[in-house]
Amino acid sequence: MSLPACPKCQETFTYQDGHLYVCPMCFHEWTAESQKAAEEALIIRDVHGNPLQDGDDVTVIRDLRLGKDVIKQGTRVRGIRLLDEPVDDHDIEARVEGMGSIYLKSSVVKK
Repeated sequence: MSLPACPKCQETFTYQDGHLYVCPMCFHEWTAESQKAAEEALIIRDVHGNPLQDGDDVTVIRDLRLGKDVIKQGTRVRGIRLLDEPVDDHDIEARVEGMGSIYLKSSVVKK
């Protein structure tokens, strides 16, 4: 049985101590359940709970003001890119026709 890598430092020297996994490099301890919950939290979902992936096409569900410009409800955005590190809670990078490249929140789009 192979043990999972440490979710904190990504080292592979993990050992099991009872029901806990322990990393001797950073001393992080976790359980299998907490690791599953952490992996589930990394999945970016749209407003309806559908998981999003790089390259998906999405639709904006409400008008979004960007300074003097507005992205209208129902605008189709093609080929999104999911961000590894969110920027001000925006977890999607997209190219909107007429606007260029912008960041969107997954809570304002549907697949």
